[in-house]
Amino acid sequence: MSTGGASSELVRAFSAAFARADLQALRGMVTDDVVFESTSPAPDGHRFEGVDAVLKVWSEIVRGSIDPVFAEEESFLSGDRAVVRWTYSWTSADGSPGHVRGVDVMRFREGKVCEKLSYVKG
Repeated sequence: MSTGGASSELVRAFSAAFARADLQALRGMVTDDVVFESTSPAPDGHRFEGVDAVLKVWSEIVRGSIDPVFAEEESFLSGDRAVVRWTYSWTSADGSPGHVRGVDVMRFREGKVCEKLSYVKG
């Protein structure tokens, strides 16, 4: 079965680049027409289309927090998709800690991420 270029190595590399807020590395791992659906506002989040719009919102997510930490808990592949279970934690400007647990449903095309749909608990 074709994985559309998806591999466990690609998923790990993507998670690692996201964890270190490496937007240049992420740019190289997504298609020009990438789609990202964020976790907020509830209930459906926002939809962003295109590499520039998606990288801009990812930049805002990590730059809006002090000491952000993205940690992949587990992932698995099926065909051209991956599911990644993760925890994202941060410190707010007032010094209080926060975290969310979530899941990304990702789709790949030609060895790059073309879709990242994010969901969180609660």
